[in-house]
Amino acid sequence: MSTTSLNPTTPVGNQTALAVLVSLSLCHFLNDTIQSLLPAIYPVLQENYALTFTQIGIIHFVFQVTASLLQPAVGIYTDKRPLFRLSSFGMGASLAGLVILAFATHYWALLVAAMAIGIGSSIFHPDSARVARAASGGRFGFAQSLFQVGGNVGSAVGPLLAAAIVLPFGQSSIAWFSALALVGIVVLWNVGTWARANHLARTKAAAQAPLTEVSGPKRRTVIKIVAVLAMLIFSKYIYLSSLTSYYTFYLIETFDLTVAQSQLMLFLFLAAVAGGTFFGGPVGDRFGRRVVIWVSILGALPFTLALPYANLFWTGVLTVIIGLIIASAFSAILVYAQGLVPGRVGMISGLFFGFAFGLGGIGAAVLGMVADWQGIAFVYHVCSFLPVLGLLTVFLPPEARLRHA
Repeated sequence: MSTTSLNPTTPVGNQTALAVLVSLSLCHFLNDTIQSLLPAIYPVLQENYALTFTQIGIIHFVFQVTASLLQPAVGIYTDKRPLFRLSSFGMGASLAGLVILAFATHYWALLVAAMAIGIGSSIFHPDSARVARAASGGRFGFAQSLFQVGGNVGSAVGPLLAAAIVLPFGQSSIAWFSALALVGIVVLWNVGTWARANHLARTKAAAQAPLTEVSGPKRRTVIKIVAVLAMLIFSKYIYLSSLTSYYTFYLIETFDLTVAQSQLMLFLFLAAVAGGTFFGGPVGDRFGRRVVIWVSILGALPFTLALPYANLFWTGVLTVIIGLIIASAFSAILVYAQGLVPGRVGMISGLFFGFAFGLGGIGAAVLGMVADWQGIAFVYHVCSFLPVLGLLTVFLPPEARLRHA
């Protein structure tokens, strides 16, 4: 594998800029560690503020919707006018959210903190996904998986850090995580320097090269495919929302675990998600994204159906299997979608990241109300059927046929 160092004077042609991808993955780790602290401390917030499940769902809704609404706009704008320092400012918004969350004294302050962290994520994801594709050297699945696995590892580590730091030292200890945001600001600034040099080199090379027509599928075909991909993301992220937001409550209520024990179980699930994410991209590069989508969504169905009836041991085993299988879907879906509309990587990344975040927020709010109404166990019975939507993959044409669709 050819690589380049994180040198702002080294443009990338057909080489994989591994140092850039590792830096983006690191920053994704920092970003998602920060944002995963919020759901990880929901039991703490529930106790400190006497919150209902509905109020917790609203906090998650505010975070996810804020994170989703801006992402398409950021992607569309940066496709036309790249802003190479934008991600650093996004990390600054997350820093502000951490400080507010640490010292909040009212419920409305929790909502403001969730909103600030959401804004940071909405800026980071589409812009960094665009840079990751530029650094891929044509290995699009590998680049997106390496980028995304950092976020998944951060999501897994966040609950552990919450259990180790926030639970014993209190809500104000969240301010200690500001150091993560500061590191992210510095690294993203350096990545922005590389991205600017790379963009200028590519622009110069394009101006000197003969004009070639870049074709893609017809508009009607694109709309149909995007609709199918959206339904697949719906099935994945509503189910993931049921676990990331309410799994700890389910374990505490069903198996009488402590908060710390439930956080450890959540970590095992999120670690499995990280593992599945990493392998999804390279497998998609080798065997095709459509194969990965088939297996990752529909393949989880037997295990999601069994989960509501499992004891504690098998609950842990099943959630790990579910995480490994279902997590590989997003890299494959995103790269598949990016190939639909040439030259609109930021827009597509923003739309799909935004849609995923928005579904997570809406799902958390709705599932919170369902949990208040019928109980946590009922939520997992209903959600267990969501992977059936993986059957919609049959309507996705193989990638080789997209140019002629």
